[in-house]
Amino acid sequence: MLSQSEIDVLLNSGQGGIHPLFRRCALAILNSGSDNDNAKELFERYRDFELKVVRHPWGIRLAIRNAPAGAFVDGQMIHGIKEHLFAVLRDVVYIAHEIDKGGRFDLANSIDITNAVFHVLRNARVLDRRIKPNLVVCWGGHSISEAEYQYTKKVGYEFGLRGLDVCTGCGPGAMKGPMKGATIGHAKQRNAHGRYIGLTEPGIIAAEPPNAIVNQLVIMPDIEKRLEAFVRLAHGVVVFPGGVGTAEEVLYLLGILLDPRNAEQLLPVILTGPAQSAGYFTQIRQFIEAAVGPQAMERLQIVIGDPAAVAKQMVAEVSQVRTRRRASNDSYSFNWLLHVPEDFQHPFEVTHASMRGLALHRDQPQHLLVANLRRAFSGIVSGNVKEQGIAAIEALGPFELSGDPELMRLLDELLRGFVAQGRMKLPGSVYTPCYRIVT
Repeated sequence: MLSQSEIDVLLNSGQGGIHPLFRRCALAILNSGSDNDNAKELFERYRDFELKVVRHPWGIRLAIRNAPAGAFVDGQMIHGIKEHLFAVLRDVVYIAHEIDKGGRFDLANSIDITNAVFHVLRNARVLDRRIKPNLVVCWGGHSISEAEYQYTKKVGYEFGLRGLDVCTGCGPGAMKGPMKGATIGHAKQRNAHGRYIGLTEPGIIAAEPPNAIVNQLVIMPDIEKRLEAFVRLAHGVVVFPGGVGTAEEVLYLLGILLDPRNAEQLLPVILTGPAQSAGYFTQIRQFIEAAVGPQAMERLQIVIGDPAAVAKQMVAEVSQVRTRRRASNDSYSFNWLLHVPEDFQHPFEVTHASMRGLALHRDQPQHLLVANLRRAFSGIVSGNVKEQGIAAIEALGPFELSGDPELMRLLDELLRGFVAQGRMKLPGSVYTPCYRIVT
């Protein structure tokens, strides 16, 4: 049910209209299950895709032509894809009408940004005050090995057996595995109310379309609000092997946890993977200790090759989270007392100039260094999989990163390791670096 003014915004393809955005997101949803993570190629392949919004007095009807065939079975759209399509419609209209143009939020203000994140999640009916803390946010790469994928399923299975729900970035790989495993664990415990929450944003949705397990999909306005939604919802975080996007998420989380204002905040973080992935976490640990400082690793735990131990540890720590939330009168469903520094809230516009201008040196406060490192990884994610970033690389060549020689050496080693391990693209794809280290 949409108002006439909401329909006007949705129909409009010009300035201030959201029809082009809705069309791109809808095509990504209909392309779920694809083995291609290049957004530009997707939009070129389906240039004749049509999504017409038909106005009725009671609301709208969608008329779709030339959509990916995999979204249909015997001429009928798969029910889960139809639900995800509705979620996209709900969120892009709400964000355009209530967040961006409603006048209620000053998105240059830190408090209003957090309020906007809350309103988007509440409108999507993700927040439920009746549910006790049990939501584990799982991060990890969409381009991982089969052994790593199977491991994420085993961890999710152990979560499901213990009544934990799962929230991920909703795509393939380490975002799908924990959900798939949790469904089996929930089924064995006859838990019919398992939550599989997927958080995405328009810039990444084409490269990482929602997997079929997601039963609560939310489209956040941008990557920064998506990341804040993760940490506000989480009662615990598990990080699986990944690539540059996972490194970005870890740095975002560290920047928040290392802020002195969050010293009393309890948010368990476990880095885990199969035995053959131990080297990946060694790389991450060495980079963080050398670039940020040894104390940064004190807020992280590493568990290798033991899914049951990960689940048991998370259950124990989530119980402590519940006790801490009760003692501080904080919400179970949305962590209001967590301080998210303003530097982590404002969108980073990825351009060649902004990437070259990042302050990548140690002569600045620790949290600012972490914020700039995160932006560097965010830019590489854009160049790898986002339509706008790919187009910029094709037009002007690789992004350039410069800074302290030692810091640049550490960054170069980490990124080269990701490339060598095939962590930049889906398996079978040839990776052409979208960045260049300048010293």
